[in-house]
Amino acid sequence: MTHQFTFLEDVALADAAFEAIGDSPSELFLAATRAVIETMVNPDTVSASWRREMEHQAPDLASLLFDWLSDIVYLKDVHGVVFHEATAVVTEDRPHGGWKARGTLTGELIDAQRHELRADVKAVTKHLYDVRHDDDRWVARVVLDI
Repeated sequence: MTHQFTFLEDVALADAAFEAIGDSPSELFLAATRAVIETMVNPDTVSASWRREMEHQAPDLASLLFDWLSDIVYLKDVHGVVFHEATAVVTEDRPHGGWKARGTLTGELIDAQRHELRADVKAVTKHLYDVRHDDDRWVARVVLDI
């Protein structure tokens, strides 16, 4: 197992919640990103004609993931896109402290005729938000406002 996510049905009734798991911080970001994408759309119905490089830094991994996921929602709203896939590389910024994430989102402009649209995610919330390192894996619990 490198990364995975599970939707949590009993956590937030009016929202969507998931738990993401990865063997590394990068894998955790990929799992959480995939969960957000799949909350919004079936990515198999989206092509990769739109591309955006992403880069973030934060003092801790929890803040970095929150900003990363929030940026995905922001890009959907501002540019009217849904996503096919993402890459993410997360590193600890040892000389300066904190963490960095770099990656790419691919997708295309929303087309309700072709895309299997799901929920319209409004925001990533701090409700029950948690990022932790358990033994040999990284775990995040995220609630999305829909």
